[in-house]
Amino acid sequence: MAQVSMTVRMDSNIKAQFEALCNQFGMSVNTAMNIFANAVVRKRKIPFEIDANSSENQVLNDFYAFRRELAASNRPELTMEEINEEIRLAREEMMGKKKSEI
Repeated sequence: MAQVSMTVRMDSNIKAQFEALCNQFGMSVNTAMNIFANAVVRKRKIPFEIDANSSENQVLNDFYAFRRELAASNRPELTMEEINEEIRLAREEMMGKKKSEI
């Protein structure tokens, strides 16, 4: 599957904090964004709760919990090819469901 580039606009302070946290997690921003996109496609939803009462600390705690769960699963990190294959399969499944609804 072909690789594509994506541009995301965000506040420069948030970007700097995000990059610093990704470095602490031992990953690049690109890897973190691919993990997020893969989780959204696989679960077909945002992989954390969004509400008006959520604090920044809770979101960060949820992310840490997700990282611990992933580390405890003994699953190796996905390569870009594996991530793209999962996305391709999810799209095929989604297109199959749409065709059956017609």
